[in-house]
Amino acid sequence: MSIKEIEQEIIEEFELFGDDWEGKYEHLIDLGKSLPKIKEELKTEERIIKGCQSKVWLNSEVENGKVIFTADSDAIITKGMVALMIRVLSGQKPEDIVNAELSFIEKIGLKEHLSPTRANGLVSMIKQMKLDALALSNK
Repeated sequence: MSIKEIEQEIIEEFELFGDDWEGKYEHLIDLGKSLPKIKEELKTEERIIKGCQSKVWLNSEVENGKVIFTADSDAIITKGMVALMIRVLSGQKPEDIVNAELSFIEKIGLKEHLSPTRANGLVSMIKQMKLDALALSNK
């Protein structure tokens, strides 16, 4: 699936909750709970995303020309946010990740319903994933 198709899928999922932000947060938390565990040895200082208030570890590698992301966080909402980003970006080509607009974030209303520190963390997460994809595209 393309990034745009996955984004559309997520938009439709969140639309099911209407204006129920409690339900949307619960969905986000469930997404975080379903995130595959990152290997403990990958939870290193260098893999911590700078700019996130809570700890978020991100690992990136290339398999068959596509970037595979794994991550974990010590905060449940943040873990859900990184799970969403992985769902959209993992398994995609580096250049598609770097060029992704990620308009779904705005369309599901996530940015406006996050605290300023979480919103900054989301921006840092996206920036790091795009930087990693760019670095891996040169390998």
